[in-house]
Amino acid sequence: MNAVTLGPAGTYSHRAARAVAAEVSFRESVTAIVDAVAAGEFERGVVPIENSIEGSVTESLDALADYDVSVTREIVTPIRHALLAQGPEFEVVASHSQALAQCRNWLEEHYPNAGLEAVASTARGVERAREDARVAGIGHPDNAGDDLEILAEDIQDRTSNATRFLVVAPESARSDAGGKTTLIVYPNANYPGLLLELLEAFADRNLNLSRIESRPSGERLGDYLFHFDVDAGLYEEHMAKAVEDVEAIADNGWVRVLGSYDTEHVLE
Repeated sequence: MNAVTLGPAGTYSHRAARAVAAEVSFRESVTAIVDAVAAGEFERGVVPIENSIEGSVTESLDALADYDVSVTREIVTPIRHALLAQGPEFEVVASHSQALAQCRNWLEEHYPNAGLEAVASTARGVERAREDARVAGIGHPDNAGDDLEILAEDIQDRTSNATRFLVVAPESARSDAGGKTTLIVYPNANYPGLLLELLEAFADRNLNLSRIESRPSGERLGDYLFHFDVDAGLYEEHMAKAVEDVEAIADNGWVRVLGSYDTEHVLE
């Protein structure tokens, strides 16, 4: 099996993808990853969906809504950030925007005068540090190699820092088996009680929503679609009935069921 994820080699996405496939290729954005899977270029894609400190990755949410794909697996991995540089003197810290945000307080306390530069991935920031002595990168300590110093380890603001990754597959790989289901709902409507009706489809069947999030539909201002994670599989009758109710409520719009899947915890 081949997989594609955020590159270059050494990103946290790469670490998660190695649990999926031995052969891993790279793209520079989540949208490009999902697009490549939808087009049949790769069997699987691995994208970050949520971090325990900074919350959801909006590019991932939007890409899942824009392409006909499925989700076959969830990978949860702890995030250990280290500050990597050629030496203790530098001017800029370069990393992915999520990593910079996850270390915001630590950076303000220890390097208040350093500039911050958002790049495509943590590994890209480490590459910048290798190329330029004025730049430090944030990444896993293992990314230091032989040419960078580990100036500090575990610089994330909270020790509980962890990220959820979704394994994206072609729509044909969608499964009803698994302990969690993800669906995206675009009601294409706006009236009092609409969201309550959607929630009642699950609450009335004692189904727990582990995540619900709204995103702009892109159609017009104030128009939204909703992402739901439900702690049940589509093989369960009450879950299947809930989806039927949601589809009836959103009959003016659409419902994209990404499938059911299980969670795997990857420590390294």
